[in-house]
Amino acid sequence: MNEIYLIGLGNPGKKYSNNRHNIGFILLKNLSEKYNSNFLLKEKLKSSCSEFKIKDSTYRLFLPNTFMNNSGDAVRAIVDWYKINLDQIFIIVDDKDLPLGKIRFRKKGSSGGHNGLKSIIEKLKTQNFNRIRIGIGSPPSINTNNNFNTISHVLGNISIEEKSILDKVYKKVIGSLEELNTRKEAFIMDELNSFDKDQI
Repeated sequence: MNEIYLIGLGNPGKKYSNNRHNIGFILLKNLSEKYNSNFLLKEKLKSSCSEFKIKDSTYRLFLPNTFMNNSGDAVRAIVDWYKINLDQIFIIVDDKDLPLGKIRFRKKGSSGGHNGLKSIIEKLKTQNFNRIRIGIGSPPSINTNNNFNTISHVLGNISIEEKSILDKVYKKVIGSLEELNTRKEAFIMDELNSFDKDQI
């Protein structure tokens, strides 16, 4: 795999930068910084983009500027511009249905109610694309009806306690992404899916 396309989901703008919903952005910014690469806005790709090499592979990173609910517009633009096979793209996204610190790497699946994934599925007209989901835990229940305040949870800021766990997750995912060009995908999938934040 000589070209790897990593797309982090999130909302552009300073006020969202530390939201749980922006984990895809945060992780890719960490990876880009590691390789001293900056993100530059590319209007035609509806994203900020960063590019660098790891060994013989070119890594292209994208932060859509379409806002979460229209993430599919940016992903469609990226796929069309580079004329890429969907096997080459990896979507990195938060997941409130996974416990904080859990990682799930899947090659296909439904949106699970996530608006960013829903938009991508609509625009690509398929559920068959790689996604790495990072658990942010469920929102606390409010009142006796057990209603969940999902919006304020996903758009809430990451706490100091959560950050210490997520930093371990970012490190693990980044390490695996760096090996995409040298190790079998099945191995990386198994490694991420079996990750236990408490064993570090």
